[in-house]
Amino acid sequence: MNAPAHITIHTDIGALTLPAPCSLETALAHILSHSGVSAEQVASAVNGDFVPRALRPSTVLKHNDTVLTFHAIVGG
Repeated sequence: MNAPAHITIHTDIGALTLPAPCSLETALAHILSHSGVSAEQVASAVNGDFVPRALRPSTVLKHNDTVLTFHAIVGG
């Protein structure tokens, strides 16, 4: 079986179709491209699991994954 040429992921801005394979880093660039926010300014989760910034390039997304971005809250 051949690998799919595209995947569809679900985001907080709606469904997004991207070339496969696709890293979380690439997906975030597409998701944030019109927002004026950089990927360094947001935290990210795939299917509800937090993904550290350092792992974004090596996190490969699968068809129907859910990718969410949010502003991290730090402090105490």
